[in-house]
Amino acid sequence: MTPDSTGRIRTDIAHNARVWNYWLGGKDNYPVDREVGDQVVAMYPSIGEVARADRAFLGRAVAYLAGEAGVRQFLDIGTGLPTVDNTHEVAQRIAPDARVVYVDNDPIVLTHARALLTGSPEGVTEYVDADAHRPDRILEAVRPVLDLGRPVAVMMLGILNFVLDTDEARAIVRTLMAAVPSGSHLVLTHPTLELGGEGNAEAMEFWNKNATPPITARTRAEFASFLDGLEVLEPGIVSCASWRSQGAAEVAQFGAVARKP
Repeated sequence: MTPDSTGRIRTDIAHNARVWNYWLGGKDNYPVDREVGDQVVAMYPSIGEVARADRAFLGRAVAYLAGEAGVRQFLDIGTGLPTVDNTHEVAQRIAPDARVVYVDNDPIVLTHARALLTGSPEGVTEYVDADAHRPDRILEAVRPVLDLGRPVAVMMLGILNFVLDTDEARAIVRTLMAAVPSGSHLVLTHPTLELGGEGNAEAMEFWNKNATPPITARTRAEFASFLDGLEVLEPGIVSCASWRSQGAAEVAQFGAVARKP
């Protein structure tokens, strides 16, 4: 989401996918991303812990879904830059025939995904260039790869926080989950100013003035509204660091996995 009018990748403004990559210790970022990332860390020192906890939550959730829940199809929206233990790697270690579609619309993410996101011979790993604000377009694009008549795990980790209007964010989730059958799952994480995250307010304000795309935090009640009509699995809505993890320190990022009845 940072190309200019000619389609070139902009390096003069920080972008979430690259800053997140920086916080996770990656190298796919530019000086402007590191500068803004360091400023955010100075204002909210635990942001790196949030990034690592979110990634670890993804691993635990996908392992549960591919293993105990028997899910064989994954739709990962808001992929970000590839790092260790991506969705397809976790899923296909457990179920080599798992089919995974990644969705993002940032050109640098697309370039890296095509080069690095290769899966098992038995399974399928594909990338779709689409915007999370256009769920109908996403569903149209994934139909050649995913059988929407069979359960799908819809992964939306740290993506709804870039949809600033909460009603629009709810509508996106409803559209996606209406298109998949009973037995499908929704996996969400989202930043909050609760769970000790009050100090993040100033950092988010700084981010919105100096980076793209703009971000918002949400309350537990707002996060819960994305799960309306679904069966929220134990342990419910918790810090993503605490979801089915013993003794982990909380981070200010809600996490939950829910099943469509």
